[in-house]
Amino acid sequence: MAPSFDQLDPETGDYDAEDDVDFTDLKEQYEVRMEEGLDTFVVIDGLPKVPEDSKPKLVKFLLRKLTTAGKTKEDDVYMPLDESTGQTGGYAFVEYETAAQAAAAVKLLHGTPLDKKHTIAVNKLTDIERYGREGKIDETYHEPEIASFEEKEHLRWWLGDPEGRDQFIMFKADDVGVYWNERDDVPDQIVNRTGWTETFVQWSPKGTYLISMHAQGVQLWGGPNWSRQKRFMHPGANLVDVSPDERYITTWSHKAMEVQEGNPVLSLEEDGKNYIIWDVATAKPIRSFVTLDLAGPTNDAEGNPIKQKIQWPAFKWSSDAKYVARMTQGQSISVYELPKMNLMDRQSIKIEGVMDFEWAPASPQRDNIKTYEQLFCYWTPELGSNPAKVGLMSIPSKDIVRTRNLFNVSDAKLHWQSEASFVCVKVDRHSKSGKSKATNLEIFRVREKGVPVEVVDSIKDTVINFAWEPKGDRFVLITAGEVPDGAPVPPKTSVSFFCPEKSKGNTIGNFKLIRTIDKKNNNAIHWSPNGRFVVVATVMNQQSFDLDFWDLDFEGEKDEKDKDLTANLQLMTTADHYGVTDIEWDPSGRYVATTASFWKHRMENGYHLYTFSGTTLREEPTEQFKQFSWRPRPERLLSKDEMKNVRKNLREYSKTFEELDVAKKSSANKAVVEARRRLLQEWLAYRQRVQEDLEEEREALGLTAVSEERAALEVADDGETRVVEEIYEEILAEEEEIVD
Repeated sequence: MAPSFDQLDPETGDYDAEDDVDFTDLKEQYEVRMEEGLDTFVVIDGLPKVPEDSKPKLVKFLLRKLTTAGKTKEDDVYMPLDESTGQTGGYAFVEYETAAQAAAAVKLLHGTPLDKKHTIAVNKLTDIERYGREGKIDETYHEPEIASFEEKEHLRWWLGDPEGRDQFIMFKADDVGVYWNERDDVPDQIVNRTGWTETFVQWSPKGTYLISMHAQGVQLWGGPNWSRQKRFMHPGANLVDVSPDERYITTWSHKAMEVQEGNPVLSLEEDGKNYIIWDVATAKPIRSFVTLDLAGPTNDAEGNPIKQKIQWPAFKWSSDAKYVARMTQGQSISVYELPKMNLMDRQSIKIEGVMDFEWAPASPQRDNIKTYEQLFCYWTPELGSNPAKVGLMSIPSKDIVRTRNLFNVSDAKLHWQSEASFVCVKVDRHSKSGKSKATNLEIFRVREKGVPVEVVDSIKDTVINFAWEPKGDRFVLITAGEVPDGAPVPPKTSVSFFCPEKSKGNTIGNFKLIRTIDKKNNNAIHWSPNGRFVVVATVMNQQSFDLDFWDLDFEGEKDEKDKDLTANLQLMTTADHYGVTDIEWDPSGRYVATTASFWKHRMENGYHLYTFSGTTLREEPTEQFKQFSWRPRPERLLSKDEMKNVRKNLREYSKTFEELDVAKKSSANKAVVEARRRLLQEWLAYRQRVQEDLEEEREALGLTAVSEERAALEVADDGETRVVEEIYEEILAEEEEIVD
């Protein structure tokens, strides 16, 4: 209701007839909500119902959880009693000192298990009041609707293949296909889709999901029908990383997100963030982060932006995915606890100058340590008069297990052995003048008492590649000399093989050099996933593209000089693949695929397939061939004794597979075999129907059925009968042997 002109004061312009105006709509719209003090309260649901005499004990037990988020005391916990039962009602009201502490309690404690039977729900009291006032709570009870059961697809169906085949994906042009691998035949296509991804595809660590990338986010596919299982709305996501147990997924975009209010998945907390860590089961974000500047300034002296290479993955998972951690600007490492993504002990671990860290890829199993722990290894450079340092830290205790001081360090790389028995620190050193460089290996023996460190310093040149044997204790490294300024071609490389000496008992001997191969161009090392065999190759090199297939447990005669070593090295064969860019073993360790990707060059793209010993099975040149990736397999369910029994009787098992291979190779192609089998079944069915019709016709005429023996009789001219036998002879094989 607008005032009339004559109701205004001619001098002040104020309206003085206030009682004549209805302000109720404005008061309701702009009314200050009188909630002073209530924003420090939270409501706890899901508590056990206990008698009055047990109430103080429950309050004290609950306070252990509540005080992790802020300051509160026993008098601040109000737990009403139900007069009809004489027990608590299963809920409580808690007051914190500040509203920030109450908000932290909601974030940290909501959904936290109190014991095996009770999980608490924590909400702000002001939220409950607001939702109730806005009419969002229906006080009429409605029985919940139970959705009908829908059987889900078996996500690990491919493991039941009777032939034990592995799968792989191929991405060429705009098509992504999944195939069964065939040893002596073309791959058996399972599914092929155009536009399945906009950039690349990726398997999850255990092979359960195929991940595709899109402008609006990331999608997970799986099951026999390759249906979409999950999707994560992260617009512009560039990279993705999955936890080892496949329960969590990290997505990253170089561009900060812009989240609008009302987004069904992302909240305003994700606005301006680059990283999101998701729960795969619920497809909901757990926590989000911004990209940290770990490489110094973003602009040069003239103000131009500097292109920085992002460290990926920035969030690194512990082997059991109970923790995930990242570095924070070279000053600390932040360790978060899953599934809530709480910062452990509510503070980062301060490690001044930390350059890199790596989690142990398996449970460490240190000597005489029976409590649960995870380990990570880190290194720091020389700072002032302080030396460079390598350390092992135990989580969650944060105890320093072992440290090692280093001097004249230019760079360091951390390499864990797959079973966390060793961690090798490749240390690049420089002379005091800085003119010459050298490399030595600092090998931490994690499972031995006191974690001793063995130094391998017999390396003259710089190590450009290092790789442990999976599930083993041997390693291969590639070294290269210094590159002269203006050299037209890179220097030759050397490949060195190391293994432990034989030792008594359960200890592992010192590492010794087996052999060094000089004057090579190799720059890549690819071990079989089961160890023993390794491919040493030259990739991304237009002058050389050789592949050397090595066996470290050759069953032939051993050189006298290698009698005390735990290896017998033998070069099985050498192959080549022009323009090779990537090399990947299949999960069984039987096959090796080499690819020339369209993403890296445009010449003779395609893939080659080899056996573990280097025998060429297929060469498939394909235009716009982009990606080849074997489907991973989950961990074996067999015990160590069962696996030992399989190895012991491997020859018997192999006979069965060899027979299948021979039968498959000698028979006609599958289509012909199936057609013949179908015709045979049709003929047998037709013959059965004719015999039944003939029997019915004879019975109708009153004739006795003629048996097969009767049909074999022939009537002679003299009226007598005799048996006629026809013998067919067919020579299946003929062999001639000369006997002296």
